[in-house]
Amino acid sequence: MDVHGTVAEGFEPVKEAFAANFAQFGERGAAVTVYRDGHRVVHLWAGTRDIDAPAGAAPWEAGTAQIVRSATKGVAAAALLLLHQRGDLDLDAPVGTYWPEYKAAGKEHTRVRHLLAHRAGVPVLDRPLTPAEAADPGTGAAAVAAQAPVWEPGTDHGYHAQTYSWLTGELLRRVTGRPVGEWIADEIAGPVGADLWLGLPESEHARVGRVGPLDAPATAGGLRTRPKRAVAEAYADPGSLTRRAFAAITPLPDENDPAYRAAALPASNGIATADGLARFYASLIGEVDGGTRLFTPATTELARAEQSAGADRVLVVNTRFGLGYMLHGAASPLLSPGSFGHPGRGGALAFADPDTGIAFGYVTNGFRKSVTADPRAQALVRALRTTLAR
Repeated sequence: MDVHGTVAEGFEPVKEAFAANFAQFGERGAAVTVYRDGHRVVHLWAGTRDIDAPAGAAPWEAGTAQIVRSATKGVAAAALLLLHQRGDLDLDAPVGTYWPEYKAAGKEHTRVRHLLAHRAGVPVLDRPLTPAEAADPGTGAAAVAAQAPVWEPGTDHGYHAQTYSWLTGELLRRVTGRPVGEWIADEIAGPVGADLWLGLPESEHARVGRVGPLDAPATAGGLRTRPKRAVAEAYADPGSLTRRAFAAITPLPDENDPAYRAAALPASNGIATADGLARFYASLIGEVDGGTRLFTPATTELARAEQSAGADRVLVVNTRFGLGYMLHGAASPLLSPGSFGHPGRGGALAFADPDTGIAFGYVTNGFRKSVTADPRAQALVRALRTTLAR
């Protein structure tokens, strides 16, 4: 496999691991970017842009972007934390302060920080939304506002796989009066100079590849913090919180459909380059070449301060969350205990590590069945960790 791009001296193990992913894990097309102290030190890409293209056709290029699924959640979290940083959003205020309809069905004491830390108790919808309904922010917002919580908000945590879209998107709209995708474009992507979109503009369609499933190789990967049987049973049971959370949109959307890509779902359908994700995270922990620092040091610390830890009622593993970000742990290993970021189910991963000045972004067109710890991304993280330990 021909690997294109650049690697700074000392970061060669990352390139070796990236190339090995194609041979060992069947990677079809992917990119990885790493920043250190705001400067790009790894920028690599290889393979085909489209998962279903024959080898050599429509090659992945430097600016190729892909849907990154739940890695979008980290961008949505940054939007709300920026509003807090500017004094426009109180993390300890009831959500109903900004969104009165949300007080319904026993949610009047839900606080803003509960939404960010997956403690709101509404990971499911009693009536799932169709893809068309999900793409309409008003319909999604009304559904979560009417939904009764499945646990008392603030008392436990469970991954809000799909409902995080309408919880965060509507809260931002109520505070700013603007659609979430538009706000992120103007206040995050633009100032940082990051190629990432929530609601793909028509002008960018040609650079976005087709995504699809990727068969798993013989090597095991993914969630390992609970017996495999418990995880498998949760995903197989239609009545479990696990199945219901991921099925809050039913049937699953066609992620290659231009209409879906044009929608703004902060939980699941952001589109980005690897460089866009890495630049974004670099801006959360310091200055970045040619871009604006987004977070103050105090907000950076707030983002990675543990809010939820232990058995996750949805993912059926032990998870750790800060305010909108997954934290380093067995279910989602990042670079170090101080890292914060977010994976995308079956592929993408992006995070920052303030202690080393590292910001990392990985995107792929092939999605596997792993949820929080894809073996391809983990191979790159291990190589990066080895590099820094030298």
